[in-house]
Amino acid sequence: MTDINERIRSQLFDLQDLKYRDFNASLIPTVDKKTVIGVRTPQLRKLAKELSKDPDIEFFLRTLPHKYYEEYNLHGLIIESMKDYDKCIAEMNKFLPYIDNWATCDIISPKIFKKHLPELLDEIKVWMGSDHTYTIRFGIEMLMSFYLDDQFKPEYPETVAGIKSQEYYVNMMIAWYFATALAKQYEAVLPFIEEKRLEKWTHNKAIQKSVESYRITPEQKAYLKTLKIK
Repeated sequence: MTDINERIRSQLFDLQDLKYRDFNASLIPTVDKKTVIGVRTPQLRKLAKELSKDPDIEFFLRTLPHKYYEEYNLHGLIIESMKDYDKCIAEMNKFLPYIDNWATCDIISPKIFKKHLPELLDEIKVWMGSDHTYTIRFGIEMLMSFYLDDQFKPEYPETVAGIKSQEYYVNMMIAWYFATALAKQYEAVLPFIEEKRLEKWTHNKAIQKSVESYRITPEQKAYLKTLKIK
């Protein structure tokens, strides 16, 4: 390994919390516990902010695959901090195929994306059309994060509803997308639930998440409960 990779790994182990490692490892079943160091997210974010200014950070970003779960999270957070859109996308596309768990996938949401929504949409369509579980999940998450307010168009939930997968972590993100979409664009998205456009499990999970949301009115929750598929 290069010096910076050795230094980063040493810094991560200096931040290790064994009790947190045991707890966190239980939440990410697709990750081998032996690869979890046990570093809390705020500490990872702080370290990523410092490392993003390091002139040698490119060496770390080229080191794929990584050995430890936190190295992947740190990698994602460094990409997230990039202020150059084209570089951010390029690094994201290199990184996505190596993601093997929901937590690493969900921790990344580059702020620079918000300034490039027309171009980002093209990338999202490619990601959602991938055959890699966490690339699809990331694409849906970005559509949910940036296109449910002023940028919303009815064709977006149409695209998400068209994704058919046997993967739990894809279907969970589809459910999360529709629950969030119901909270923000209720009238436009409700027909997808009324017409049972989603797979049974995903349909019911979207309703469950909606009912748990404080952004859905009591009347809407009562109606959504009647739409569950038994």
